[in-house]
Amino acid sequence: MGGASPGGFPDWAIFLILGIAGALIVVNIAALGVPYVVLLERKLLGRFHNRIGPNRVGIFGLAQPLADALKLMTKEDVTPSAADKLMHALAPLVFAIPVVLMFAPIPWADHAVMADLDIGILYIVAVTTAAEVGVFMAGWASNNKYSLFGAMRAVGMLVTYEVPLVLSIGAVALLAGTLNLSDIVRNQEYVPNLLFQPLGFLIFMIAVSAELNRAPFDLLEADSELVSGFHTEYSGMKWALIQLGEYAAIIGFSAIISTLFLSGWKGPVFLPGYIWIFLKMGFIISGFIWIRATLPRMRVDQIMAFGWKFLLPLAFINLFVTAAEVIAFPDGLPEWLIPVNIGVAFAAVIGFAKLMGFKAQTRKLTFSGDYVPPGEAVNGVRTVARGG
Repeated sequence: MGGASPGGFPDWAIFLILGIAGALIVVNIAALGVPYVVLLERKLLGRFHNRIGPNRVGIFGLAQPLADALKLMTKEDVTPSAADKLMHALAPLVFAIPVVLMFAPIPWADHAVMADLDIGILYIVAVTTAAEVGVFMAGWASNNKYSLFGAMRAVGMLVTYEVPLVLSIGAVALLAGTLNLSDIVRNQEYVPNLLFQPLGFLIFMIAVSAELNRAPFDLLEADSELVSGFHTEYSGMKWALIQLGEYAAIIGFSAIISTLFLSGWKGPVFLPGYIWIFLKMGFIISGFIWIRATLPRMRVDQIMAFGWKFLLPLAFINLFVTAAEVIAFPDGLPEWLIPVNIGVAFAAVIGFAKLMGFKAQTRKLTFSGDYVPPGEAVNGVRTVARGG
């Protein structure tokens, strides 16, 4: 560390420059990706709701994120007079910084990783959990009962869904024999973990949806009950920083899901690894948006019961089955176990659903009224075709 490199720079200066460059890359992945994930969500939600979505700023609305950013930077920053000023100001930073840190050990291609940690997935669990401290600080410091209720719900959901999430990660770590994310990707050379871990994938997706505050687990910001939940009293750039953290977490967890279950940057044809992982992330993010547009919000008691009585037992079953298979086949799982594990996943989900009394409910939708073709006027109002 104290010597000089052949180029004349001391070792500490090279480490410092590389560290600053790496930090800038990590921050920019999150900062530049978030506005367009927001735009993708608004566009897809518009289509799901049979409307157009943002399309006025730039070509196809592509400049809408820039307009939103300018609006947020020029909005007034209001702090309630009864709030704890210091905690109120620090909470968005405490929430957003751990989310940005989670990008460091994610492998984007072969040997393209910022920090190739031996305990990479454990590090991600630790830093993403720390973000909830910022949520509780925001709720408590606002001196608003709705904000505090939202923050308390965040802590309750974290405790409930963190255990199944960690257990599903444990099953993947058992298969790979490591906590290093690059090694987990290399272990999926021919078969992605999704096929050997269908139940683990389902558990991880549900637990991540809850931790990301995505529908149907979006109780933290339930507008019909809590206005905007823990960030009700935030505006301007503080509110923008909270939104940055929320959507950066979606990007980060999409990368982690791709890494753990979908072979990460590996793909079936010759394309750069980062293209493959971005495609998989886009598919997963679109899935989160689709679920938001489809499922209604669950009640608090339903979410807690679902986590403790349904998801946690399934996570234990998945871990025990995986451990037994790894012990039985120490040189690698045979491919004939894929249909067996899929069958186990179906049997476990259906069995526990019946045990808990879950029943599928169907609704018959009927159309009432006369159909009006696009372009015809009804009571002075002219209908338009979708996209028109």
